[in-house]
Amino acid sequence: MGYDDVVSPRPHVLAYAIAIAIVPSSAFADGAEPTASFAKKLETTFDSSSLLNRPHTIASVELGAIVLPNAAISKANAGGDTPLGGIGNGDATLQTGVHLLYRANRDYAIGAGATFAPKPTSDTQYSSASGGITRTHTRSYMVLGVEGRYYPLRYRWFEGWFGANVGVVVIADRFATQGEAVPTILGTREYTVRTEGWSVGVAVGGDYIITDNWVVGLALRADRWILPNASNQPLTDPACSSIGDCPTLTGTVAAFQIGIAVGYRIPL
Repeated sequence: MGYDDVVSPRPHVLAYAIAIAIVPSSAFADGAEPTASFAKKLETTFDSSSLLNRPHTIASVELGAIVLPNAAISKANAGGDTPLGGIGNGDATLQTGVHLLYRANRDYAIGAGATFAPKPTSDTQYSSASGGITRTHTRSYMVLGVEGRYYPLRYRWFEGWFGANVGVVVIADRFATQGEAVPTILGTREYTVRTEGWSVGVAVGGDYIITDNWVVGLALRADRWILPNASNQPLTDPACSSIGDCPTLTGTVAAFQIGIAVGYRIPL
């Protein structure tokens, strides 16, 4: 049984039955079964109709977690905060994303994606470098980039792939002072420090084909973030606030992502 036969078996059988019903009886000798060449032609016609054999676009949404094993938001929050609890000793939080891939043939796909953390880990006992002020600190992540995939494995309804990605990462450290609100002339209670850098990585995953259009899959990614180095003078560093709230991720950072994606194939 071929790959496309198991992806969409019912249209194959239906097309075969209809063809037998409408072909003139003169096409067969004494009620004999269709010739091998006729059956092969039917199969070829069906195979060519599958989206996997034509250029198409895959739009997918993803839900999972991002883990920074060596970068906890604070000692009290080692392991982060996900719906399943903490993961490891670094930071971990819920991650969502969207991906749009162009697949020219069965073997290769290229496109772009965006992932972000909608519910970052929060530390309610953060102390700034100047001391004496206790603040709430959260750290969120957003990654924008391009990616490519190669599909070397196919078995029945399953496809396995691996790929690479490169893009930019934006990290937002948000600090908020607790207590009563004050007039804006005295300053704001919240301050955000943004850090931009490069992200490069590899990925591996698998897709389960539900129908010719719908697919669900699992993806694992390992990225390396390249960020500006830390400053030795936080109170005078332009990247920091006036009271010493600075970026909490600097240099090279390892990041891992795991996500479940639901995609829809759009014929071109």
